[in-house]
Amino acid sequence: MTDRLKLVTWNINSVRLRMPIVEKLIEEIAPDVICLQETKCPDANFPENAFRKAGYEYIAINGQKGYHGVATVSRLPLENIEKRDFCDMGDSRHVAVDVPFNGTSLRLHNFYVPAGGDEPNREINPKFAHKLDFMAEMKSWLQGSETNRPAVLVGDLNVAPYEHDVWSHKQLLRVVSHTPVETELFEDVRETGGWLDAMRQFTPMDDKLYTWWSYRAKDWSKADKGRRLDHVWVSEPLAPHIKGTSVLRDARGWEKPSDHAPVIAEFAA
Repeated sequence: MTDRLKLVTWNINSVRLRMPIVEKLIEEIAPDVICLQETKCPDANFPENAFRKAGYEYIAINGQKGYHGVATVSRLPLENIEKRDFCDMGDSRHVAVDVPFNGTSLRLHNFYVPAGGDEPNREINPKFAHKLDFMAEMKSWLQGSETNRPAVLVGDLNVAPYEHDVWSHKQLLRVVSHTPVETELFEDVRETGGWLDAMRQFTPMDDKLYTWWSYRAKDWSKADKGRRLDHVWVSEPLAPHIKGTSVLRDARGWEKPSDHAPVIAEFAA
């Protein structure tokens, strides 16, 4: 049966190091598909056996040693695997697959957008320039034939676009991930492609919504200085089928955690 689908997206910050909490997620949430970012391992070293043992027999990976990396693992067959190299950088930041759903399939894009470094000035910070160029390429590609079909785009997009996607709008306006040049381009990418911000469909704009909390805080939960860097976008044809999204905040407090929490999205025919 493919009339229901539970999807998780999670920046895992080293899949081999954090496989125990991935297994904990599987035990507690039992998703059909898991999209991981920042896997930090080449394809040959990806823990495929551990996933297959847990019931995820279908695996699409795009990894590299020590940096970046994305992986989509599934209980359902994955077809038409595509890995796009953005900005001709050779970075492993994208993998797309077709997943069975509702008698046909949906296109699933798994992204890890560059963080952009510390200085929000493309003239003096090549990392920031790369981030903006990466999003500009996303905009030019992710429209038309890519979005006039059922499609979902998930991942660590490294931008917190709205006022209540950060703990302090005023204090973070000049901090990379929330600067106006990033947030405006981010929204341009989304709106040009006709994508719907699924998470904000289920959480009012006036409510705080975070998916990331820095390791630097002594008590991340008490300080609660979070940002929403992880996203779920759906194309217009898929929009009627998204039934809910949630952030598994508790996972940020698990043993040896990632600094990101998993985001859960559920679809139904």
